[in-house]
Amino acid sequence: MAERAGWDWLDDPPPGGPRAPAADDPAPSFARCFAGTDGARVLAVLRAMTLDRALGPDAPEATLRHLEGQRQLVAAILALVARGRAA
Repeated sequence: MAERAGWDWLDDPPPGGPRAPAADDPAPSFARCFAGTDGARVLAVLRAMTLDRALGPDAPEATLRHLEGQRQLVAAILALVARGRAA
């Protein structure tokens, strides 16, 4: 196989032909995992613990950063669930 220069190799399909985009998409799995009443309850608890939580003005920077990381993770989970349900 010849050496490739630059970023051109990113445009080529993987060996064996192109893969279907949905084959590696985790969104349907997230939608199934959080389906039903138990899934809705877990998502509600995660949302309440992170997105709906406010810290006071005296919160240390480390606590703010930690909560923001948690919020990002919950937001990513919610986005994957929504995308999986829409598919």
